[in-house]
Amino acid sequence: MTTAAPAAVLTPAEMAIGTPLPSRRQEDWKWTDLRRRIETPYERAAAVADAARVAKLIAADPLAKLPLRRVVFVNGVLDRTHSDLAGLTLTTGAPDLTEDEPLATMNATLADAAVTLAISGAADRPLHLMFLTLADTPAAVGARVHVSVADGAALHLIESHRGVGQYLANPALSLALGKGAAVNRAKLELEDAAATHLAIADMTLAAHAVLRDFTLTSGAALNRQNGRVTFAGEGADARVTGAYLLGGSQHADTRLVVDHQVPRCVSREVFKCVMDGAARGVFQGKVIVARDAQKTDGKQSSHALLLSEQAEFDAKPELEIYADDVVCGHGATSGDLDHDHMFYLMSRGIPHDEAKAMLIAAFVGEVFDGVDHEGLKGVLTAFAENWLATHTR
Repeated sequence: MTTAAPAAVLTPAEMAIGTPLPSRRQEDWKWTDLRRRIETPYERAAAVADAARVAKLIAADPLAKLPLRRVVFVNGVLDRTHSDLAGLTLTTGAPDLTEDEPLATMNATLADAAVTLAISGAADRPLHLMFLTLADTPAAVGARVHVSVADGAALHLIESHRGVGQYLANPALSLALGKGAAVNRAKLELEDAAATHLAIADMTLAAHAVLRDFTLTSGAALNRQNGRVTFAGEGADARVTGAYLLGGSQHADTRLVVDHQVPRCVSREVFKCVMDGAARGVFQGKVIVARDAQKTDGKQSSHALLLSEQAEFDAKPELEIYADDVVCGHGATSGDLDHDHMFYLMSRGIPHDEAKAMLIAAFVGEVFDGVDHEGLKGVLTAFAENWLATHTR
């Protein structure tokens, strides 16, 4: 008779959160060992009753001046007082996430209530999902939102994450695109410097749907984002891009799986990562092509710019292909600024710091240019310029 191996003893942090944390023994968590990194015994976040405090945080949002339809979540709970819900089809509950993994398990434990937004036709304004966390003591927050976009509908979706205090934020967004639907999604991760951000994005495309997705990662001390794009209908097209702007001892890890289940779909993934100080960036990208997914066109690339000798970037590109009539490829690069380019700019009278900022801006420009909303693009550009002003000296 065999005896089962004893279960691992939960750490104080795991007991407080209510679920085990992944460790480096799991392949997908090789570079981000949450069991070792998360030591604070976070308590469940309390509801926030101070409306004035919430309003102040909303007013300070970088997107506050843009004409957006805002749906606000405070400590994981829908804040109807500060949300513009007129004309939106909103219901409680959401379908299960398609992937069974540690962050989904955590979200099921932490998220008190799920919300579904149904979009039909063309929205009059971009939809802004604003996630705010207010933590007076170390707190854990879970949020769960599902957005369903009807056949032929179009949506600009902006998702922002900010907060104050020491907290663990575990948001999960699922997005279902109907036949011929078009979605431009942009996520801004601008959490507090003391925060931990552990997020899920689960997106499914029906036939001929078009997805344009961009994520800016610049806040939080510890960041892990798990993304999945599933092609469920032929002729769909997805471009997933991202930018890291990291400094100090920040750590950011993105795991992105693009699953081609059907024929004749196109996917592109491009990530541009800038690290300064002792920051560490990780990109794990996997493209899966099923046996019947012939005529797949999938490409993936990640590029890192290291501004200091202590900065680090790790890339793990993967292709898992079971079809034979496909065009797929991947690539990854990392290094410091091109000294020849610096010399060229400075030889023409451009000061060192300005030349450095110009080259960094050009490096991330490809993914910023893909944002299809001029107001949002302006906000992103201004944020990047402010970040560069403190990391080019």
